[in-house]
Amino acid sequence: MRLPPLKAVRYFESAARHLSFTKAADELAVTHSAISHQIKALEEWLGVLLFERGARALSLTEAGRRYLPPVRAAFQQLAEASAEMRLFPGGGPLTVSALPSLTSKWLVPRLHDFQTRHPEIEVRISATDRLDPIGEGDVDIGIRYGRGQWPGLDAELLLQDEVFPVCSPKLMEGPHPLRTPQDLAHFKLISDLDWRRAHFDFWPRWLAAVGAPTLELKTNLTFNYSNLMIQAAIDGLGVALGNTMLAGDDLKKGHLVRPFRDSVKLDTGYYIVYGKGGLKQAKVKAFRDWIFGQMQDFQKATGAATS
Repeated sequence: MRLPPLKAVRYFESAARHLSFTKAADELAVTHSAISHQIKALEEWLGVLLFERGARALSLTEAGRRYLPPVRAAFQQLAEASAEMRLFPGGGPLTVSALPSLTSKWLVPRLHDFQTRHPEIEVRISATDRLDPIGEGDVDIGIRYGRGQWPGLDAELLLQDEVFPVCSPKLMEGPHPLRTPQDLAHFKLISDLDWRRAHFDFWPRWLAAVGAPTLELKTNLTFNYSNLMIQAAIDGLGVALGNTMLAGDDLKKGHLVRPFRDSVKLDTGYYIVYGKGGLKQAKVKAFRDWIFGQMQDFQKATGAATS
């Protein structure tokens, strides 16, 4: 069976659908000249012209109109067959999307256990603060922070969030040791820019909860990722408002302490999310079950609650 150049066929389908080389180039993230070159190569291979190139418009020739339906059907059949194969155990790598901070502070330190239990599954981690499409593209499952409502996805609560101050043990000593919330006036407050962008700025809520809403504070120190915020607290740069998910391991190891026992329970949390019917894929179900098992162990170690 002699096949045409498949890249050229893909470029043809996009250009024919848009009736525009420019729009096809934008869709495929290539140049206009690349589209033109590939289609010319396909026309030479087929021995017919596929497009009529007018001064202001692009249209399909009779040959192009006849060629387009079977091309589309072939791509559709290929997509369906590929999706079906991904349902089989070991059918392609497992791609997990998670926030960078959660990935570095919680997920990566535990991944060795998953690989030991499931050596047949290749794992790819997409550490990103974007909301990657899940279940319909390259990403199979994700861990997201929010209120559990993402259209088109199933979401299971992994850990309900609560926030509390954390700091280096050395801040509990010195000329201004942390004893009461009022002592925070002597230190910089460290916060997370991502939380602020998502309207999750929790310092005001915590200060109000402990009866110090008007406390005069030093200029905040802000980071764009929570793991950097936690590291700054470990290094003694100030007091961070952390949570169990990001600070739990460092609290257990003694790198951080909680200067006050007060915490604020939130209506947000960490969720496992996957596409509708995603658990029919063995690799997705294996990861989902494993991560809930890890969370049970984490809860026992830190005293965290799911809700």
